[in-house]
Amino acid sequence: MRIAAAVLALFLADAAGAERCSALSGERTVALVELYTSQGCSSCPPADRWLSGLGARGYVPQRVVPLSLHVDYWDYIGWKDPYAKGEFSARQRKLTQLQRSALVYTPQVLLQGRDFRRWGSAAFDEAVARINAQAAKARIALEIRSVGRQALEVEARAELLDRTQKDDAALYLATYENKLSNRVTAGENRGRTLAHDYAVLEWEGPFAFSRDARLLEQRVLPLLPEAVPANSGVVGFVQNRSTTEVLQALMLPACPA
Repeated sequence: MRIAAAVLALFLADAAGAERCSALSGERTVALVELYTSQGCSSCPPADRWLSGLGARGYVPQRVVPLSLHVDYWDYIGWKDPYAKGEFSARQRKLTQLQRSALVYTPQVLLQGRDFRRWGSAAFDEAVARINAQAAKARIALEIRSVGRQALEVEARAELLDRTQKDDAALYLATYENKLSNRVTAGENRGRTLAHDYAVLEWEGPFAFSRDARLLEQRVLPLLPEAVPANSGVVGFVQNRSTTEVLQALMLPACPA
């Protein structure tokens, strides 16, 4: 018990600091919400607005970490989504395959790595409440060491509390930006101005855990060429790569200068 307490104290000491832009995950599980969307998809804007409105509904980062991942498989119809990446499409397909499903679609919401079609109903509130009631199976600490116009310098620490998942668990890091807006001039949304929050800009991982079920990563994560640092931030989450279960998630907005 003394050894475990000492390890926890060291983790907290390394992660915390009054002068730092940092965050440490809590004892309960935070729900990871992934929205797979595209500016080329006419049915996606309502889902984009729903994701943007989660904070106003009381879903603070201590309860829900929302991410908007723009896929590139709609680009062929005439409008290239400026936030789309092939790796986001690949992640969506991979998670779908792990759930033994062949259906990939937009807008799609994944809750804790699993397809969740009733995102616009009370079923979402109930599901998040169940997730938040569970003890976290991992601990994450994030620190933004510096903020530039084109990148965030990030340090991430993570520790598995459920060590039976060590062989399959991994840490992922993502930068995001809020308050993005684009006028679409082609494709299904031609003539519309679309707004996005929590749009993922860069995605790194998986980072495997060491034999002691801990890890430390220091990364420089790119932002958009004309990013607004005050609207940006970083997300870290630990996920089981075999079952898709999310063990813990943490969001850290860039702190004011």
